[in-house]
Amino acid sequence: MIKSTLIDRISIQAPHLYRQDAQKIVNTIFQEITAAMARGDRVELRGFGIFFAKLRKPRIGRNPRTGAMVSVKRKAVPFFRAGKEVKSRLNSDKRVLEPRASQC
Repeated sequence: MIKSTLIDRISIQAPHLYRQDAQKIVNTIFQEITAAMARGDRVELRGFGIFFAKLRKPRIGRNPRTGAMVSVKRKAVPFFRAGKEVKSRLNSDKRVLEPRASQC
């Protein structure tokens, strides 16, 4: 699903909202999750999952083209851990995930 599809579904399920209002809601939620993670906080949405950032240590890497050694700085990497309800819905007998064909 892409963001515009999510916005469309919200505006359909809540007909009292204009599409622009649904777009503002979705954008605000994403901005707040991102801002919280940037501050080092974790975002827990009960039943859905937890968004958090982990710090990767600085290291020496290798340029795959030239083979030259390069210094890779410390950086934060976003992570998501699915909640119990999401895991149970994905693994229920009613829902079977089919691999999608490659879209090349």
